[in-house]
Amino acid sequence: MEVRSHCPINFTLEHFGDKWSFLIIRDLMFKGKRHYNEFLEAGEKVSTSVLGDRLKKLEEMGIISKGKDSVKKSRIRYSLTQKGINLLPILLEMIVWGGVNDELTESPKEFMELAINNRDALLESLRENLVKDHL
Repeated sequence: MEVRSHCPINFTLEHFGDKWSFLIIRDLMFKGKRHYNEFLEAGEKVSTSVLGDRLKKLEEMGIISKGKDSVKKSRIRYSLTQKGINLLPILLEMIVWGGVNDELTESPKEFMELAINNRDALLESLRENLVKDHL
């Protein structure tokens, strides 16, 4: 992938300059979604063409991987790679910022309190769960 500059902020935006990529990662990371149809059911109503495009790009960038579902072999199961799991602190900070600044946040109060007051322990716990899921 060619980038305009190697400024860390630019590099990150070149990879995730659209909301759909972060929302797919959110669904994998925090909501336990693993299949195409589950992503379509998200409240933001992504179109099938955009979803397919973003899944393909995230896979090409090494952020997600796809494999066969262990229950239904004909179904594709998406997972975060280690590179994707490394995005956890960024998404957690986005949740904190949005949760603090949005009066109608959907983020549970208990989660917000942990994210703000016990961030390191929460990150460790979430990371462990994500790594287990990827194996």
